Amino acid sequence: MPRGGSSWGEGAIVATAFLLCLLGSVLQVDDTVAPPSAAAYLLAATSAAVTLARHRAPVPTLAATTVCGMLVAPLGLLPTPLTMAPVVISAYTLAMRAERRTAVAALVTSSALLVVSTLFFEDDLSWEDTSRLVTVASSPLVAAALGRLAKHRQAHLAYVEERALQAEMSRDSEARRKVGEERLRIARELHDLVAHQITLANAQANVAAHLFSTSPDKARTSLDEVVETTRHALDELRATVGLLRQRDDAPAPREPAPGLADVPMLLESFRLAGLEVSVHHDGTATPLPPAVDLTAYRIIQEALTNVTKHATARSADVRLTWERERVGIRIIDDGVGSHTPLEHSPGYGLIGLRERTTAVGGSFTAGPRPDGGFIVAAQLPLPVAGSRARTTGRAPDREGR
Repeated sequence: MPRGGSSWGEGAIVATAFLLCLLGSVLQVDDTVAPPSAAAYLLAATSAAVTLARHRAPVPTLAATTVCGMLVAPLGLLPTPLTMAPVVISAYTLAMRAERRTAVAALVTSSALLVVSTLFFEDDLSWEDTSRLVTVASSPLVAAALGRLAKHRQAHLAYVEERALQAEMSRDSEARRKVGEERLRIARELHDLVAHQITLANAQANVAAHLFSTSPDKARTSLDEVVETTRHALDELRATVGLLRQRDDAPAPREPAPGLADVPMLLESFRLAGLEVSVHHDGTATPLPPAVDLTAYRIIQEALTNVTKHATARSADVRLTWERERVGIRIIDDGVGSHTPLEHSPGYGLIGLRERTTAVGGSFTAGPRPDGGFIVAAQLPLPVAGSRARTTGRAPDREGR
């Protein structure tokens, strides 16, 4: 199949070139018509057949058809745009295929050769002969201009299609990114909620087992706390899984996210699990935006959960430092357990906290202390003064034991 199109299309173009060239050879100088000669048939067939190679070799094809056009006058035929039809077709294709400099050089040379070959066999040129010669010389140039416009149009359409494809790919990529972020958010919530509750339940169950024989009443209280903790964990797990089952077009019923106002209740749950926790505030508390408020809560929750799970600690201290533009959170324990630095942490809790903190524009560090124990520290941004009145976050409860 030819490069420029289907075999049927190429055949039609070749047949058209042959018929136009043959029709031009019928016209005579005195505006009469005469049957085409054998030379006219041969010239029309040869020049039309050459156009089959115009897509693979546009410059040689133009040269070959130009040579055929130069033979029109020597064969006693009338040079007209019709007899130059193969040259015109070759010029159009050359303008579409070749580079600009190559096309200009080849086209100017072709037009000049056609003019020179005609002038060489014309003794006396009339005004009509001159106009016809100008038409013959300009026909390839006009065809080339049309070919160049067609090339630019094809390039523009290809550019538009490419931009549309890139836009579609960008939309798909953005959709995948948002899905990934949502999955990561849900994974963090599952870790922060469920892992925390299970850790507390395990600690409370250990306390109950330890007190079962010596203090049955306290053991029963601890078991009641285990039941309450596991029930709360199941409720939160059910709510999180419900988000996954929810349709995209359905409204998202969300329970109020926890914040610093819920820290006293959180600390109480750890105290019931056997960990002595104290909380201190430096500075004046300021209402936080919901995202920052939730992040602050999760930092305290995850840090104390890790103390309960991994460190042989008796106590932990939570300190919140309120400054003009940020709030500092620091959790220190006196444990000697298997705490590891953040960069070597095998789990996802501390890594998730760093990602949460970075997402709200804060900073996060965690690692062992030189004198023993482990420290988790974060700096979270506070809203500017002009926007604090519009902040929807809850003011933290200053109460803590």
